[in-house]
Amino acid sequence: MVRTRFAAAGLLAALCLAPAVQAQQPAAPAPAWAIGREGSGMAATLAPHAPRLTVTPREQLPLSAIRLPQGFTAEIYAHGIPGARMMAEGPNGTIFAGSRTIGRVYAITRNPDGTTRTRTLLQGLNQPNGIAVMDGNLYVIAINRVLRFDNIEQNLDNPGSGTDLTAAFALPTEEHHGWKFVTPGPDGRLYMNVGVPCNVCDFDRDRFALLVSFRPDGSDRRIEARGIRNSVGMDHHPQTRELWATNNGRDWAGNDIPNDTLHRVRRSGEDHGFPFCVGDWADPGAPAQRNCSEFAQPAALLGPHVAALGMRFYTGTMFPEAYRNQIFIARRGSWNRERLNGYDVVVAKLDAQGNVTGIEPFLEGFRDEANQRFLGRPVDVHVMRDGSLLVAEEQYGAIYRITYRQ
Repeated sequence: MVRTRFAAAGLLAALCLAPAVQAQQPAAPAPAWAIGREGSGMAATLAPHAPRLTVTPREQLPLSAIRLPQGFTAEIYAHGIPGARMMAEGPNGTIFAGSRTIGRVYAITRNPDGTTRTRTLLQGLNQPNGIAVMDGNLYVIAINRVLRFDNIEQNLDNPGSGTDLTAAFALPTEEHHGWKFVTPGPDGRLYMNVGVPCNVCDFDRDRFALLVSFRPDGSDRRIEARGIRNSVGMDHHPQTRELWATNNGRDWAGNDIPNDTLHRVRRSGEDHGFPFCVGDWADPGAPAQRNCSEFAQPAALLGPHVAALGMRFYTGTMFPEAYRNQIFIARRGSWNRERLNGYDVVVAKLDAQGNVTGIEPFLEGFRDEANQRFLGRPVDVHVMRDGSLLVAEEQYGAIYRITYRQ
């Protein structure tokens, strides 16, 4: 009896202590995107929107919701491409699309009857967002790898493992804002971003928040611009050859602060201000206070938290003359804002001197303002050789084709 009483007492003591022991366990660290939320005064329910990672049937795509200027028409170019993001076109017209969460690279070819065929070209990669085609070779930039696939359009059914150029490019591999955008330049170099591995913090400004370029073999790294927090879209002006880039502003500063921005790089190496400034707004959360006049100013403000991503100069002839050499920008849409913003494609209108005179709507309808929900998230744009415009939509895994007829 004594032994039983002692055992029962021990069990009771253990049960009483269990909550206390559990309470002493350290809390799980906040995800990187949530750092800065506490004390911001913004809704605790705000969080990034995860894209669908399964195939969305064609009939469920919100094609009928799309609104365009008069004379323009949208059609579904390809679907069943979960997580499709940044695009590039091969010499024979193959459209390659990278992704993030699902880790795939897709190849989309056109059939003789005008329909398209989609292949999963690569999979199992760590956010292979960066896609470029140069001299018929496909470059795939994941967070931790740089791969080149030679003569890719002749090997779509068997691309192999590619040539590993990771060591040559020596890019940072931090996960947060680590996904890359890459595009060939008119000088035969590859241009890409290196995002900052935080929301706003003190960091090595020679390693992060950069636009950089390389020779195609990864040699001769050159800093094109500093202080650009997280660019996921860039292109060169077809006449001046100046580099332009979109940029995502930081989170948890307020519903309307700061703006996402469009940048014009006039000289290699110039400083655009992050983490200290966005235009003339001095960030109170920056590690130090600087005079914003020290930095290159944005070419345009694109709206708060709109997630401005892929951008391209319009170089085709199908659209009216007013669109020639103007910039189409995909705005993926906000999550760090209590009322939705973005979820569209806009046009940055430039004058003859290359100054932005305004931001005009182009593709609308994905943002349901009345119900505060979204029907699609444009992430990239691409001008095809026939002058039509492709728009990659990540949320439901589709690519739309925009054409114009008078």
